[in-house]
Amino acid sequence: MSKLGNFREILTGRNAFYAVVAAVSMLAGCVATVRVPPPAVYVPPPPPPPAASYEVAAPAVAVEVQASEPPPPLPAYEQPPCPEDGYLWTPGYWAYSTGGYYWIPGTWVAPPAVGVLWTPGYWGFVGGVYRFNAGYWGPHVGFYGGVNYGFGYGGVGFGGGVWTGGHFSYNTAVVHVNTTVIHNTYVNNTVINNTTINRTSFNGPGGVAAQPTPAERTAAAEQHTPATSAQTQHVHEALRNPQLSAKANGGHPAIAATARPAAFSGPGVVGAKGAPPLKPVTPPANAQTRPTEPAHPQTPAARPPMANANVPHAPPAAGAHPGAPPPKAAPKTAAKPAPKPKPEERNEK
Repeated sequence: MSKLGNFREILTGRNAFYAVVAAVSMLAGCVATVRVPPPAVYVPPPPPPPAASYEVAAPAVAVEVQASEPPPPLPAYEQPPCPEDGYLWTPGYWAYSTGGYYWIPGTWVAPPAVGVLWTPGYWGFVGGVYRFNAGYWGPHVGFYGGVNYGFGYGGVGFGGGVWTGGHFSYNTAVVHVNTTVIHNTYVNNTVINNTTINRTSFNGPGGVAAQPTPAERTAAAEQHTPATSAQTQHVHEALRNPQLSAKANGGHPAIAATARPAAFSGPGVVGAKGAPPLKPVTPPANAQTRPTEPAHPQTPAARPPMANANVPHAPPAAGAHPGAPPPKAAPKTAAKPAPKPKPEERNEK
């Protein structure tokens, strides 16, 4: 065999060797990739996070009272000046009692905390009756039926002022503030509603047709605080005052607004001026109503003191027996006429 033949055999043998090594390596890699792991213990996946849910935070009593007839129109009145720095305005509204509708005067009140605003209550027609939804305090003003109460409450939101740095700034374009006493004020005329005010006092058919805005729905999910004790006392005093009954004032309450809660006399009391008269309402046949008692029962007229009522008696006369009736006065004797002269006496004269 020639040298060239030997060289070819060597190369062929080496190639075969390399081919065998490569095949073994590939086979080892394939076995490694298909190796079955030991059985693992099954661990269930964690539960999904709970979906965010929003509940409408309502005041202590969401619906205070209901009535079968709509409330009267809102009366027209001037706003008394703010009595103290930090007080907020709460508009007046019609409440319902056993004697019918009563006007709750608008008033300035101290808020329960810094940074909260008042959402007024409102009447809404639901389920065939008129229901009053109570007002509340919260970080933002929520839905109040779209009713235009005035003084910053034009039906949506509040334009009478804002909280800035822990102090309330008043918009004197819509609220009455004495700027010589209260200095944190500003003027924003863009919040003034120039549309015709119909003074409708309820939401529903025949009243205001309004639905909550997205911002008002968000405000409904916030933390709320019910009316303060001063506001509650204000309502109770109004319900006890017969002058505030709609049947008595015909929709023109003599006390339409006050400077302070439950202060129904003295400075700061404002009467209504231009509200339409109340239409007579016939209560349903099955309604049982009774007149509301006045705030203060009338004092009976003074009567002259009786002769024997708590009057010290004079001491008895001498010789009188205790317990014996007083002696009767002797009857007066009529004067006798002078005697007529006898005949002989006349002749002598």
